[in-house]
Amino acid sequence: MAFMDRMYERARGSGAKLVFPELDEPRVAEAAARLGAEGLCEPLALSDVSEAQVAALVSARGMKEAMARRLLAKPLYRAAAMVAAGEADGMIAGADAPTRRVIEAAAMAIGPAEGIAVPSSFFVMLFPDGREMVFADCAVNVAPDAAQLADIALASARSGEALLGAARVALLSFSTGTSGAGDSVEIVREAAERAGFSGPVQADAALNPQIAAKKGAGAGDANVLIFPDLDAGNIAYKLCQELAGAQALGPFLQGFRRPVCDLSRGARVEDIVASAVVTAAMG
Repeated sequence: MAFMDRMYERARGSGAKLVFPELDEPRVAEAAARLGAEGLCEPLALSDVSEAQVAALVSARGMKEAMARRLLAKPLYRAAAMVAAGEADGMIAGADAPTRRVIEAAAMAIGPAEGIAVPSSFFVMLFPDGREMVFADCAVNVAPDAAQLADIALASARSGEALLGAARVALLSFSTGTSGAGDSVEIVREAAERAGFSGPVQADAALNPQIAAKKGAGAGDANVLIFPDLDAGNIAYKLCQELAGAQALGPFLQGFRRPVCDLSRGARVEDIVASAVVTAAMG
């Protein structure tokens, strides 16, 4: 079964309640209506401020109640607080808001997943030969240090397990093992040690069993690729789209306690539906 077919099947059985804080945007409204009509999720508009939302912000961040109520006047924060309070299972935003605002609201109200300090993003990459992969981070962290890169790897492993069924993680570099040196290699090496995954490893060794065997780099069957910085990740996923005909789904945010989807501001209705379906399937 193809990836999106599996996601649609899982979404229909999830009963996920997803809050859309931008329902006044025509594309979002049309997508939400389609999602509800097809039973893919229960789309929610912003609710009135509830005591549970206030309590979620107060308890999560130790802020004063008056500050919590001021934040809840902002749609993104109220949507995130609905998730934190258990009134919604996930949040779909970003059609009108920049990524940093979606991340700020999610970080403040929903908070980081256990063992994760830095939010990040990933793409699901679907290749014409049937391969399904997770690429991270391709949209958020410009130059992660070793601790941040380890967090990206750990969060991506969870995303891979949730969506692909298994996560075989490789932290990529221009060097495999001890064959090269330099600041970027050492960052990847430390991150791999912190996270407990393979790295540093070159892309061919991460993906090709014969090359991996020659270089002593594991099985060569990675399906979750962690790039050393945003330059590498963003370039790689776009090259795969243009040269290999891969379909890139996302970016999806990760590293939060509950699913959060950051839409592209140029997203079409079909893109919003697909993003919501994957988000519902992750819940």
